[in-house]
Amino acid sequence: MANLQLQILKNDKYMKTFSNTFILIVTVFASLFCSCSNLEAKQESLDISAYLKVGDNEHIYPTTAQIDILKKVVPDTAFQPSPSYHNRLYWNKIASSESGKQYLKNALSIINRVPEVPISDEIYRRANREGNRGIYKPRYYRSMDRLEKFILGECIENEGRFIPQIEVYIDSIMAMKSWMHPNHDDKENTVLEGKRVSIDLGARKFGLVLALADALLEDKLPESLREEMAAQIKHRISDSYLRSCRGEDIIKSNTWIRSTSNWNSVCTSGTLFSTIVASPKSDERVAAIGCALNSMVYYLSGFGEDGYCSEGTGYWNYGFGHYLYLAEILFDYTDGKINLFEFNNPEKLKNVANFPQNFQIHEGMYAPFADGVTRLKSGSDNFAYLMAAKYYGAKKPAEFIPDESVQRIVGWTGLENYVTNNGDESLLPEYTYFDDFGIVISRGQQQTPFSIAIKAGHNAENHNHSDVGTYVLVLDEDYISGDIGAPSYTAGAFSKTNPARSSWGHPVPRINNTLQSNGLEFRGEILETSFSNNVDSLVMDIKPAYEIPALEKLERSMVNSKTGKGCITVIDQFEASEPVSFGTAIMVNVNYEIVDNSTVILSSENQKVKVDISSVGGKLVVKDELVPVKHLRSGKTSYRIGIDFEKPLKEGVISIAYSPMN
Repeated sequence: MANLQLQILKNDKYMKTFSNTFILIVTVFASLFCSCSNLEAKQESLDISAYLKVGDNEHIYPTTAQIDILKKVVPDTAFQPSPSYHNRLYWNKIASSESGKQYLKNALSIINRVPEVPISDEIYRRANREGNRGIYKPRYYRSMDRLEKFILGECIENEGRFIPQIEVYIDSIMAMKSWMHPNHDDKENTVLEGKRVSIDLGARKFGLVLALADALLEDKLPESLREEMAAQIKHRISDSYLRSCRGEDIIKSNTWIRSTSNWNSVCTSGTLFSTIVASPKSDERVAAIGCALNSMVYYLSGFGEDGYCSEGTGYWNYGFGHYLYLAEILFDYTDGKINLFEFNNPEKLKNVANFPQNFQIHEGMYAPFADGVTRLKSGSDNFAYLMAAKYYGAKKPAEFIPDESVQRIVGWTGLENYVTNNGDESLLPEYTYFDDFGIVISRGQQQTPFSIAIKAGHNAENHNHSDVGTYVLVLDEDYISGDIGAPSYTAGAFSKTNPARSSWGHPVPRINNTLQSNGLEFRGEILETSFSNNVDSLVMDIKPAYEIPALEKLERSMVNSKTGKGCITVIDQFEASEPVSFGTAIMVNVNYEIVDNSTVILSSENQKVKVDISSVGGKLVVKDELVPVKHLRSGKTSYRIGIDFEKPLKEGVISIAYSPMN
């Protein structure tokens, strides 16, 4: 019996040992399984559509559900935009490259220049009052540009001789009462007065450059300076941004978080960079990323599904370039788990990336709709073009010209793959139709091509002009007639009544002395199109652009006859319930001669075009007027050649036919 009890005790001890061992093994495997599961969860790519689905339309700030999703893909450590100066393998490689050598040479050439900030309160207030950018903006950007060069120059050279100037510049930036452009402050200068904090196109860059300095130079900078930089970035950038995204502003600031314009992408990219680089709090970095993703829904909605950018090619490069930089840093930070290059609509983003190529009238020539440019300035920054080539297969630029140091850092990695020495012109199609906004580019096929870009659009576009129905005519390399472009950015430039911004300054109808109204509902609609080898044509309804109760019909037609030397005709047909005064206009910034009420001759630098004017319903009077805007972006003097019926009519037609002359 005793032996039996002893055996039972032995067996019981054995079973307990086995049981404990088994439990331990199970626990270890469970722990490993959980760890692997967590690791796998951390490695999942973000489903942006699913992320957006659990958002809150009322606020930009991410919901609890969105934050939980982001925590699975966002690292616990801060973002390092490039290796710090300590990584000599990285920086010595750049130092030995031709690009790095040239960069260092440029940095050394300006090492003795003093910062041009802060500007005085007097200049700030004057710039705010007058809308005068010239007395402050160059100072802002020259100072930041030099500091950026000093930072990267020090990383390349690593001899310490840039450090004294870097400290001087950083102190100067932190001494500024306001990081905003003065003309972006309100009339009371509340940011300058310290009554609120707000982020604009300038402030976001001041924060970005300070964050970059701290991340790359680390212990080369005094600890006290680094602490002050972190405090200012938090106060002026991160806190301000997150407060606005939560809707907690007492005085509304950072309204760009819901903008469809370049402001959103530019300010968001700089703000997010500063926050995920400089903030020591993981939760704050995650929240800022969530805000950025929610905000980009608004920015991308400003483009057509066909990729059309109503801001024009210049602002496409600026705004979309910063969007692509935002995409790059998030892709890099999360090892590709957050992919803004596709977002939730890869096809649309591909179309947006290829917009400049598709928007050309002739090679290198663009319609200056809204505040767009006619040509890209030689030597101007082209980060967006490089990134579009890299991620969307767009045409490669001939060289890479970055606007900011953070873009230069991106370009130092595999740059040679996305630029080309092949300067051959690409063959443009006979026409391009951006059907979302109603934009048609009909390209002449003659030896000397005669082409037109014409738009329906609406009167709440980004950098809006009241221009439903406007057009631009191009003969070879000369702009002949049509949209005269934007006024320069001085006081009153953005007023709806500015003659260059209202429909008075566009080649569109004026009815009962009434111009087009402003708002999304005041729009045009292309009713029909026809494209063939010999003739392109369209009909658009532009009646909704006007608030005229008596107006029953207003259609604008365009016919581009591409045979012979070509002929482009623009026809306006109207009907009204009672007689209305009706007229349209030819807009020019070339030489012209009014021969009579049916003929005008337009003479550009290299070309001459005859304009035949005809009507149905009544006689016409042709009279020219100077466009009373002192500062047009083109730098040229423009004229409005008015074409009006002598008497009010209930219906009528005005036809304007443009034909190249020998």
